[in-house]
Amino acid sequence: MDFGRRVLTLRRWRIAVRLEWRAVIVCAALALAVACMAVLALMTGSYQLSAGQVVSALTGGETGLVHDIVVEWRLPRVAAALVFGAALGVSGAVFQSMLRNPLADPGIIGFSQGSYTGALIVILLINGTYMQLVGGALLGGMATAIVVYVLAYRRGVQGFRLIIVGVGVSAMLGSLNTWLILEADLKAAMAAAAWGAGSLNGVSWDQVVIGGACIAVLLLLAAMLSRPMRQMELGDDAAASQGVRVSLVRLGLVVAGVALTATVTAASGPIAFISLVAPQIARRLARTAGITLAPAAFVGALLCLAADYIAQHIAPTPLPVGIITVMLGGGYLGWLLFTEARRHL
Repeated sequence: MDFGRRVLTLRRWRIAVRLEWRAVIVCAALALAVACMAVLALMTGSYQLSAGQVVSALTGGETGLVHDIVVEWRLPRVAAALVFGAALGVSGAVFQSMLRNPLADPGIIGFSQGSYTGALIVILLINGTYMQLVGGALLGGMATAIVVYVLAYRRGVQGFRLIIVGVGVSAMLGSLNTWLILEADLKAAMAAAAWGAGSLNGVSWDQVVIGGACIAVLLLLAAMLSRPMRQMELGDDAAASQGVRVSLVRLGLVVAGVALTATVTAASGPIAFISLVAPQIARRLARTAGITLAPAAFVGALLCLAADYIAQHIAPTPLPVGIITVMLGGGYLGWLLFTEARRHL
């Protein structure tokens, strides 16, 4: 027991991992929901398949047309939605925990816009490769994080002040991005504008593998910092008294959070609001006192996959996934602002 909550402790060599039973059960249920949603997405399209055919194709039992449809055409998109959604969920969880504010979303505080700016410069001015696109998005996101941090610093950084500064920086970068698109060649501008809506159209296995490898490393870094991150939710002084190197941990969390957002932005454009919504839904499902990374990753994957399914098959015409996440996330943001305002009355 841990303060009345059942806890599972796993020990291996000198490493001990403590997991709350409810969080484990929630993650297992979410993983099952993700698997069902993935099979449904692989079944649905202009060429309808059965669940048996999908499972058989994934296990190597199908050849020919069915194998090509499932593995070569549909699976990269589904895998991208799962990996990118998980990355966005963890990114949002990192910033919401670090700033102790449910509005601390990389999209709201400008980091996504900064990554988008860096990627746009590579697309419109350099016409670079995918790896150059990843580098540009990462540099843009990190530069934006530094600017926001410096402008918000006043005898330390408070979460609310950083969010307000981030909103202003995000608005300015949004104007800059619009200007870059308007000044670009028409064909390149149309491609950049469509990509900027956040879309999984045209995602290839190369992007999934490269982006997935980068995201796996960053998720491992975030997991290594999860325990001190939770300790920092009690305050910097309390965390430091327990031996946490606050400045070093905060730097690692910022790098991990921004890099996760930048990697997704480079591959699919900015997919909004998943990093805002997923951590809060996960916290309510797991009923934890703070933000936990694993449930946020599963919720983010499920939300991204479900939004892409809606965008492709339920909407009258196929839409970028970012449009669906904005519609759903905008309603959630309004509800969150309303409840936060009532709480402080």
